[in-house]
Amino acid sequence: MTQARPVIFGEVLFDCFPGGEVVLGGAPFNVAWHLQGFSCAPLLISCVGNDRYGNAVCTRMREKGMDISGIQISDAYPTGQVVVTLQDGQPGYDIVTEQAYDHINAQTALKALPEHTPALVYHGSLALRTKSSKNALDILLQKTSAPVFLDLNLREPWWEMSLLESILQRATWVKLNDEELCEVTRRTMSDGPELQVYAKELFADCQLERLIVTRGAQGAFVLSKEGVVEGQSVPVKNIIDTVGAGDAFSAVTIVGMLQGWSITETLNKALKFAAQICQQQGATASPVISTNNG
Repeated sequence: MTQARPVIFGEVLFDCFPGGEVVLGGAPFNVAWHLQGFSCAPLLISCVGNDRYGNAVCTRMREKGMDISGIQISDAYPTGQVVVTLQDGQPGYDIVTEQAYDHINAQTALKALPEHTPALVYHGSLALRTKSSKNALDILLQKTSAPVFLDLNLREPWWEMSLLESILQRATWVKLNDEELCEVTRRTMSDGPELQVYAKELFADCQLERLIVTRGAQGAFVLSKEGVVEGQSVPVKNIIDTVGAGDAFSAVTIVGMLQGWSITETLNKALKFAAQICQQQGATASPVISTNNG
C-alpha cells in the first residue's frame, strides 16, 4: 500500500535580509522542506513566477529530491518576496503584494493531488489573502477527506477575523502563537495562566483534536482531549535570527502525528528542532541568491 503523503498548500517566497542575502522561504515551503528532510515525501502546492527566483525554487527542490509537480509557473506574476528587517534578532516583514503564490489555480492544483487520500493538508493564512488562492484551497479541501493542519501566521494587514473564523472551524489541528491566540479569541495579551483558559475556549468552540500554542522563549503547550501538555524552550547560545523557527516546529509536529509519537515526545522534539533553526540565517540554511552579486 502506498504511504499517504502530506499535502502542503501556500506561499513560496524569498526572504530578503538587510545584508543583501536572499533566502528561500515562506512558511508552507519551509514546512515542506523539513518534511522532505524527514523522509515524509510532501507534495507542495504553490505558484512561482517565470523568473530567476522561480527557477531557483524548482532547482533547489530538485536538489533536495522534492516533488515539484505541485508547483505552478506564472507568466503574469513574480515569485514571492518579503523584505525582512531584524531588531535584536526578531524579524519584521514587509510582504510584497500581487505575487505568484496569490494566484494558485484550483484545477491545476487538483491535477497534482496524489492518487490516494493525503495524510493531511497543511496550510497557513497568508496565501488566503486573495480570492484565487483561497478558492483553490477551498476546492482542494472539498475534494479530499484528509484532516487539516492549520498553522496561523497573522501578518498585518493580510488577514481579517471572518476568514480566521471560517478556516478555524474546518481545521483538525491548529498551531498558533500566544499573540495570535489572543487575537483570535479577542482577549488582552497575557503571558500567564489565562492563555490556557483562552486555548480551552478556542479548542472547544472549534471542536479541535489538538491545539498547539507556541510562546517563544517560554516554550509551548498542547491542548488535546487528554488535557494540557507543557514544554520548555531549548536554550540557544548563538541566536542568528528566529525566521522559520515556528515552521520547523510545525514540521516536527506533523512528523510526530504521522509517526504516532506521544504529544510529549512530539512537543520536546519540535522545540529542540526550532532552537536549532535559530542558529542559522533563514529557515532553509544557505542563501540561494545574493542581491549583492547582481
